[in-house]
Amino acid sequence: MRPAARESIRAARGHSLVTDWIELTKLRLASFVALAAFVGALLASGPAGDLALALEATFWITCSAAAGGVLNQVLERDSDRLMRRTQDRPLPAGRVSMRDAILAAAVLGTAAVVGLALRFNLLAALLAASALFTYVAVYTPLKRVSTLNTLVGSLSGAAPPLIGYAALSGTVEGWAPALFAIVFAWQFPHFMAIAWLHRADYRRAGMAMLPALDDGEPAAGRQALLYGLVLLPVSLLPALWLLAGPVYVTGALLLGSGYCAAALRFAWTQSEASARLLLGASLAYLPLFLSLVLFDQALRLSASA
Repeated sequence: MRPAARESIRAARGHSLVTDWIELTKLRLASFVALAAFVGALLASGPAGDLALALEATFWITCSAAAGGVLNQVLERDSDRLMRRTQDRPLPAGRVSMRDAILAAAVLGTAAVVGLALRFNLLAALLAASALFTYVAVYTPLKRVSTLNTLVGSLSGAAPPLIGYAALSGTVEGWAPALFAIVFAWQFPHFMAIAWLHRADYRRAGMAMLPALDDGEPAAGRQALLYGLVLLPVSLLPALWLLAGPVYVTGALLLGSGYCAAALRFAWTQSEASARLLLGASLAYLPLFLSLVLFDQALRLSASA
């Protein structure tokens, strides 16, 4: 499609070049990636850490996530045309060319891995490359084959705080595995709520998402509740490892209990209202939890000063 034709389509549908690329790189999702990576980097840098370095590491990790978002939509462009919620995305709608999308993803992904390798360390670069590869080459095609795609996608989705920590410390010790495990468990109720709300679209596109399968809706509710319950003890790992204090424990239990309550309602009563409640709870949980981590660390630092 010629550039002039793409611009006509964009204008007719109320889109701009900026909003198209925000959607293509999934920057809304990348904002969660950035926050998790930033917290991981800050925790690794310690009390005398360099804020600028933590922000730089976050930038490269976010670039990697953006590359994954673009390539995911490149591979799923035909499926996206079949789903109402995605048929107006830039690629299936023809507002962005395949060539431009692939080129942008290649630049973002390469810059992220090289930037982490040159500015930080090889471990962080390898973790970022592995997460990007898993998301694009394993998770994305697996969505058409098996419900295990959620498990694989959660591994990639939990990587940002791990990468951020590795970038500033050169290791994956301390807070790194704890944050990885917490974000991993957090994603399952989040994904189940989204998949339930859009199960008809997933069926239409032939996606193997659990709520879209025959008799899969109750199973999605049970899985959401199971991982919500798993999240409670997992979120206490930092306290068990003496990395966090009582304020963290109290806050983690309160946040986890609220998340579990939303998951229980979704499991007990499958409805659009309960799914949206769980989705909202998931979107609130992660930023509140990561803020709690930083607040607890600030309290511990002031108490030891």
